[in-house]
Amino acid sequence: MTVQEEILETIKAYETIIIHRHQRPDPDALGSQVGLAEIIRASFPEKTVYQVGGPVEGLDYLADMQTVADTDYQGALVIVTDTANAPRISDQRYDQGAKLIKIDHHPNDEPYGDLVWVNTKASSCSEMIASFWSTYQETLTMTKEAARLLYAGIVGDTGRFLYPATTATTLRLAAELLDRGFDAPKINRQIDQISRSVARLSGYVYEHIEVDESGAGKVILSQELQQSFGVVDSETSAIVSLPGKIEDVVAWAIFVEQPEGYYRVRMRSKGPVINEIAKRHHGGGHPLASGANAADLEEVAMIYQEIQEVIKQA
Repeated sequence: MTVQEEILETIKAYETIIIHRHQRPDPDALGSQVGLAEIIRASFPEKTVYQVGGPVEGLDYLADMQTVADTDYQGALVIVTDTANAPRISDQRYDQGAKLIKIDHHPNDEPYGDLVWVNTKASSCSEMIASFWSTYQETLTMTKEAARLLYAGIVGDTGRFLYPATTATTLRLAAELLDRGFDAPKINRQIDQISRSVARLSGYVYEHIEVDESGAGKVILSQELQQSFGVVDSETSAIVSLPGKIEDVVAWAIFVEQPEGYYRVRMRSKGPVINEIAKRHHGGGHPLASGANAADLEEVAMIYQEIQEVIKQA
């Protein structure tokens, strides 16, 4: 029996299913979480299915979270999507159920759960959920809303099909979702649009990015700078891909100072593997897209130096 078959049989066996995702969600986190919830609701109307977690941080056009009592976890199946390690799971009651399933496309460096399905070749966790439905269409029902959510997750994690993780399978599944008739141009616009404040910050990134002779890029966004542009950390995710549009930038990091004084680090690469750098600095992720944390400007400089080194080695 494959792990996907085990997951399907486990879903069938439980009356209450509670689905989690990671903190500070992106479209893939919400798409995979709530897309799966919608599929299960449509396929098994007799079951009680919840989607839980903290604020959706500007992505309320995708989905809302539900309130779940502690008692709801008793005897429940818990599924966590798109979350590599347990500390990042939004709502730490994830381990209070009777059984825990992990579904993810990040490297399984920090395993958790009773049943684990990890596919690092998938473009997104939403692609995995779409594949799960496609494999078991005789049992699972794809609704228009589930298709909208999963498509949004795929679009978000592939950069609208620009990133190397996009495969023929990704495009085939996206086409199957589009057949459900949701407004794809609308969801594309919603994911891509930015506020006027973020637009102004984008100009700052292009004007002030530091790029060395090897193609290593760096931008530091201090608290003072964020306040001057009227943006908060969650909004800065919209500018992470911008340096990649510059022809001589090979790999880069955006260092976003947090109110507590440390820096959230968002790293991207056009080729050199950067997730090992992230692992050394309290983070992780994909070979070409990772996140980390820096305690201070000294660690910021250290991470930038490591990016320079991996480019030279590549």
